[in-house]
Amino acid sequence: MFEGLSHTARDAKAWPFEQARNLLARVLRVRLDDAERDLASVLINAGKADEAFKTFEALQRPVVLETGYGPSGLPHMGTFGEVARTTMVRIAFRALTDDALPTRLISFSDDMDGLRKIPPNVPNGELLALDLDKPLTVVRDPFGEHESFGHHNNARLRAFLDSFGFDYEFVSSTDCYRGGRFDETLLTALARFDAIQKIMLPSLGEERRATYSPFLPISPKTGKVLQAPTLERHVDRGTIVFRDEDGELTEVPVTGGGVKMQWRPDWAMRWVALGVDYEMSGKDLVDSVRLSNQVCKVLGGVPPEGFNYELFMDEHNHKISKTKGNGLTMEEWLRYGAPESLAYYMFQSPRSAKKLYFDVIPKATDEYLQQLDAFNRKREEGANVVDVNNPAWHVHMGDPPKTGSPVSFSLMLNLVSAGNASDREVLWGFLSRYIPGATPQSEPLLDRLVGYAMNYYEDFVAPTKAFRAATDQERAAMQDLLARFRALPAGCQDGELIQFEVYEAGKAHGFDPLRGWFQALYEVLLGQTQGPRFGSFAAIFGLDKTIQLIEDGLAGRLLAAVNGT
Repeated sequence: MFEGLSHTARDAKAWPFEQARNLLARVLRVRLDDAERDLASVLINAGKADEAFKTFEALQRPVVLETGYGPSGLPHMGTFGEVARTTMVRIAFRALTDDALPTRLISFSDDMDGLRKIPPNVPNGELLALDLDKPLTVVRDPFGEHESFGHHNNARLRAFLDSFGFDYEFVSSTDCYRGGRFDETLLTALARFDAIQKIMLPSLGEERRATYSPFLPISPKTGKVLQAPTLERHVDRGTIVFRDEDGELTEVPVTGGGVKMQWRPDWAMRWVALGVDYEMSGKDLVDSVRLSNQVCKVLGGVPPEGFNYELFMDEHNHKISKTKGNGLTMEEWLRYGAPESLAYYMFQSPRSAKKLYFDVIPKATDEYLQQLDAFNRKREEGANVVDVNNPAWHVHMGDPPKTGSPVSFSLMLNLVSAGNASDREVLWGFLSRYIPGATPQSEPLLDRLVGYAMNYYEDFVAPTKAFRAATDQERAAMQDLLARFRALPAGCQDGELIQFEVYEAGKAHGFDPLRGWFQALYEVLLGQTQGPRFGSFAAIFGLDKTIQLIEDGLAGRLLAAVNGT
């Protein structure tokens, strides 16, 4: 699917390709010497990526991209965004290298972390209170479904990622610590303890500096992850000594799950142990990335490539917070919009802060549909025309569907509004007449939009409808429009012809600019300040029903219905 795209990818402007080129440069820089790198670059630029990667054994190891997840809570919008964006970089990298270099996407769960507070949105909090400070994979599951709270949230993460079709490898922190995967790097960290402290201590407050250690020992007596200072180090034995909660000096190995590293050194240790080549993170972690990069070098590794994305804001420009519950949840977006629209929203300008609230969903959905249509129009120009800069290519992991939706989401919303449609059959009655032969089975994306539009209308549009009476000027123009519509061929479904008559009626009655005329139609007939292209709406709604809608608006029946009179 990605073969033959490397030449296009080298010049592609979409941000995932910028990241992919940076990642490729890192791989060549880290794995090859100067002469090898020059030869590999020549071959890649000549369109012989496959030959380049087969030539050098060091390039045959998979390129590892990573995302992190903290399982003290359920997967959320940020989890989706990070995996979706990293997947976009991975797909761009595969295109850039003609898919000749293997890649892996690790979804890493920090499930060895100690539970420091009880999440507010889980049942049986009293169970969690009994296990505070223990690793998440030891804390009892308040849902009573899994071995632990960490296992429960890990299962939710995997189901969450699977539902979106992500290709990933799940890796558990607990498994890595206890199974020995981190042992070699942990022993290096023990040997270079002072160098790590030299990096970390200046970043801490005075009180924290006095007790800080990159190793968090796990008490053999209580099983808790303790923030206790390291009193002795024994590099020859691979152990540290700390004072346990009962005051007794205790020696534990840093290997085999005897400790958990503080999170910034842990991040660096993970990069080295897992051979991570790429990881992105939020703008709020810029300082953490800087410190972890330094620790990574101390541990003998090379920091991964990556970039810092901007954070989401709510409608009041406040940072989205799980604790506050402001902004949108995944479940809320997916009630009103397709997963594709969410992926499109994540693709757009990741370095710019974006608001994340309900009003962005219709716009994101329609922009996604427009991009998909544009991609397919270009694809129809020739079998080899693939617009890799189009967001649809990234949203669909390099394989966009060949058909989109013949009806926009905003138009669907207004169809629901005008038709007062409370079930799918009513809406499909309009749609099947406008699109002969169309069924939910033949137009699956359109059918999904029907459901989203009904939910959005019910929750957001219907409660805010505010019809008004027409002014004298507007009344005269609407009477003229009725006459024009009645003069059109019966059952006319020509949206352009209908739109022409709408324009002519507005111009004939002195609306300048015409925006005021369309706003009047929306406010009088639909009870809202904005609406769809009126000709397209009337073509689908039906000319006869549109005529009835205008008559009801002029007679005040729509306004009376809202007022209950």
